[in-house]
Amino acid sequence: MSKQKIQLSDHFTYPRLLRFVLPAVGTMLFTSIYGIVDGLCVSNFVGKTAFAAVNLIMPLPQLLGTIGFMLGTGGSAIVGITLGEGDQKKADRYFTLFLLAALVSVSVLAVLGIVFLRPIAVLLGAKGELLDYAVRYGRILMLALPPFALQNMFQSIFVTAEKPHLGFWFTVGAGCTNMVLDVLMVGVWGWGVEGAAIATFLSQIVGGLLPIFYFLDHKNTSRLHLRKTQLYSKVLLDACINGSSELMTNLSMSLVNILYNYQLLRLAGENGVAAYGVIMYAAFLFVAVFVGYAVGSAPIVSFHYGANNRKEVNNLYRKSLKLIGVVAVGMTIGSMFIIPHVARFFVGYDENLLILTTRAFRLYGLSFLIMGFNVYASSFFTALGDGVTSALISFLRTLLFQVAAVLLLPLLLGIDGIWLAVTAAELAGRFEVSVRTIYRDIDALSAAGVPVYTTQGKGGGVALMDHYILDRAAFTEEEQRQLLTALQSLPEAARAGADETLAKLSGLFRRRETDWLQVDLSRWGSVEADQRKFEALKTAILDRRAAAFTY
Repeated sequence: MSKQKIQLSDHFTYPRLLRFVLPAVGTMLFTSIYGIVDGLCVSNFVGKTAFAAVNLIMPLPQLLGTIGFMLGTGGSAIVGITLGEGDQKKADRYFTLFLLAALVSVSVLAVLGIVFLRPIAVLLGAKGELLDYAVRYGRILMLALPPFALQNMFQSIFVTAEKPHLGFWFTVGAGCTNMVLDVLMVGVWGWGVEGAAIATFLSQIVGGLLPIFYFLDHKNTSRLHLRKTQLYSKVLLDACINGSSELMTNLSMSLVNILYNYQLLRLAGENGVAAYGVIMYAAFLFVAVFVGYAVGSAPIVSFHYGANNRKEVNNLYRKSLKLIGVVAVGMTIGSMFIIPHVARFFVGYDENLLILTTRAFRLYGLSFLIMGFNVYASSFFTALGDGVTSALISFLRTLLFQVAAVLLLPLLLGIDGIWLAVTAAELAGRFEVSVRTIYRDIDALSAAGVPVYTTQGKGGGVALMDHYILDRAAFTEEEQRQLLTALQSLPEAARAGADETLAKLSGLFRRRETDWLQVDLSRWGSVEADQRKFEALKTAILDRRAAAFTY
């Protein structure tokens, strides 16, 4: 007996939610896998210089192709809300408009990319053989930009059309095309980096152009179809604004990858860039789970938000956070065991590079604990049509915090700082603490006369100078009294570990420990008024002042 079809309008339990989003997760995973095969063939059949060149230039076409992600996610949210409102024809017209806008804009960018490819590669630090490989590979990928952008767009559209499984099979077809042609063109026929680029181009035609024919067929059961449209300028602008978080995420990733490569070339040469390339390919597998879940669940949120079903929106939000938490812990632990084997597939021919790559990814992998929550938060606000909040989350975690981390952490930790930059940025995005805050705190301690210092390289960090003794002059008389009073006022249960500290501070400040009175102010309701009176009495007792009160 076949399982009941899942619709956007359903109430979603855990099993139903997982069944609906798994095809989107599978789509992202398969996309990552065939990207890994691309790098694997180049690394093993052409060499680490070609592999470094591919990873050096790859962020550029990814950057230009982000329009597909923007119109795919931002447009899908608008289409999903319109479907929830019950206007099928308008949803179709919006979908057609978004597809045409993506195709035209990315085609223009592809031409500009081909023209300026070599000077951009030089600007990124490529020279000699590295530059030659980068230009040869990049020019072909620029030709593939239009189908690449549409393939990114269809990842969201298939889910909104209630055809996530079909989207998955299109991706499988594209992936198999790429993997088979990679092995043939690079491994068997020896076409080098050009063979890898051509294989990618042809696979993106399968994933980006063939679905157009499916949506042109109005006889199928898809919720969306291509039809005659017109320019809805405000709707197009809304889609761009709403999808700006995904644009920012992918744009930032491309820009940050360029910065990573620049820093790694400076600190570790080609080996650093090659190691980072392996990390990116392997990380795609882990990140794909979070992105796939976000893409797969967003249309459900949009539909119920458009239908004004707030109860189901809250239900989806709570269940999603729990699922992401479980998956994040499992993937972080799993990555520590899997990565050495993945790294050996890519760079097993170079022992030093293998050691560097393995250590690097174990540091990088810590970011998976936080990343899923940040990815989902951004996607959730996009699904609600709140592109500004979504874009702000993406801007902070993928650009601002990462740029700060990749520039500042190497000053403290050497090359390890680069591998930890993503973890630092994700933590900063989750808890709204910037990397620069840490440096301000260090500066403040130094200005106060506390001898803190930083060390670079393995085992480095921030430390306090050995044998340092705190000077009581660093605290005013009032500050000394407040510190001692605070420790004396601790509840009995919490004071067990504070008595020794109290004795030491009393000796440092040359003050006698004052016996203190324990008062329990607990009662039903607010205790703020009682607390204010209590503080006034405490101050009067400690300062030996007379207190008057009526009763």
